[in-house]
Formats: sequence, C-alpha cells, structure tokens
Amino acid sequence: MVNGRNKGAAWEREVAKMLLDELGISFKRDLEQYRAGEHGDLIPDDDAFPFTLELKRYKDGPIGGQTAWWAQTCAAAGREKKWPALLYKYDRKPMRCVVPLGIFNGHEDSDAVVETDFETFCYLVREMMN
Repeated sequence: MVNGRNKGAAWEREVAKMLLDELGISFKRDLEQYRAGEHGDLIPDDDAFPFTLELKRYKDGPIGGQTAWWAQTCAAAGREKKWPALLYKYDRKPMRCVVPLGIFNGHEDSDAVVETDFETFCYLVREMMN
C-alpha cells in the first residue's frame, strides 16, 4: 500500500526541482502545512513569486482537480495575499496547473479558472515577475 504522506512529500520535492530548473527560483517544503491550515505546499526563496502553490498527486480524478483542492488553494493564497495555483498530477498523466482567470485582467475573483500545462504556467510566472 502506498503511503500518501510520503507520496505527497516526494511530489513536492519533484515539483520544487522542476520549478528551480524552469524559473531559477528555489523552493522548500512548508512543514507548517501539516500543523496548521491555510498554508501552501512550497515556499519560494523569492518574495516576488506571485503564487501560493498547492500540490496534489493522486491515482486519478476529475479534470481540473477536486473542488475542495481549489478551495484549499484559495484559502492559503488569501492568507498569503498571493494568487492561488493548484498543480496536480494523476498517474500516467502529465501535470496540470490551475490558476484564476483574474491573473490576466487583474480581478480578484477566483471562481473562473484556467487550466494549463506546466511549461505554460512557468511562462506566466516569468511574465508576471518581469
């Protein structure tokens, strides 16, 4: 049987490495996520990074991820006063990234979302940080 906590921690380390490779920004796991609510999963070493990241790794699930995942992501982002970003991956599928449509027009409404691949997410981050 798979240990969900170990699977999640390994996924967080993998995504942190991918983000470092793509963006040149180091991330560390936020261990407070296990002790308190409304914390993202990774903490960037650059305060200008515009997102709070929630990472999910599951066998399967719906397109766009679970509704509860997005609510969790938005709560953590609200606490940190950043944009929410949900990065999820199902077994044998590529990673998907969900962000609010508001990043394109400056509106804070997080009900409308855009789902994209990891490379496009990183492109958006680079554009937002320039």
